[in-house]
Parts: sequence; structure tokens; C-alpha cells
Amino acid sequence: MFDRILVAIDGSREGGKTLPVAVEMAQRFGSAVTIVHVREHAKYEGSDVDLGPPTPADELVDEALEQFRQADVEARGEIRRVNPGNTPEQIVKVAADVGADLIVMGTRGMTEWRSMLLGGVANKVVQHAHCPVLLVR
Repeated sequence: MFDRILVAIDGSREGGKTLPVAVEMAQRFGSAVTIVHVREHAKYEGSDVDLGPPTPADELVDEALEQFRQADVEARGEIRRVNPGNTPEQIVKVAADVGADLIVMGTRGMTEWRSMLLGGVANKVVQHAHCPVLLVR
């Protein structure tokens, strides 16, 4: 049913809840997994400013890959750099590029009002994805 699963990680504590769910789904369906971490960068006074979490992107992806490897799930990782605000589009693009049958990602649980005003990453991915999206709270 889900031959290829894309797991989007953001480095947040809340987002870490997605990995056990994604591991279980991949084991259940015998899925190959691609883990993607999209890191936003901006130019500020000539410098490249990393807007992501304090943990380096490669460490986040390596730690996630280890969880899948320990569960004997085939997994590979990708890191994408984007301009601020382009994270949802990049997640959808990677899902299309790898032929994902399912996207698994976390939601930060923004209030409904704030989410309606700003539109969260998860909300935008759900709106534009070509495949089902599993949101983990």
C-alpha cells in the first residue's frame, strides 16, 4: 500500500513524535523511507543566516536514519536549503521526486485561529501533496 514513505523532520521536540509512527508504518508495509529536513536560510547584511533549529541539519537526519536502521527499515536522508516560507513546497517537491505514497510529518499544534491566519507548514503540505499525508501530534 505504501511502498515509499517520505518523513519530514524539523528538529522540534513535537516533530520527534513522528519518527516512531513512521518506523511502525514502514515496518508494517515494508516501505522504503526517505527522510527530509528542510532548512530555511536567509541573506542578512551579506551573510547566510541559518533559520533552523540549533542542531546541525546533518545530525538531525543522521539521528533519524539511525532509528530506521535499528528497526531494519531501508532509509535514506536528504537535506534541502530554501528561502524562508518555502518549506511546504519543498516537502511536496521531494515527495513527488521520490515517488512517495505517503508523507508523515508532525504538527506543532498551532491554535486553530493562528493556523487559519498564517497557514502552517503541515496545512500547506496537506493542501498541495499528491499523496496522503499523515499528521502526528
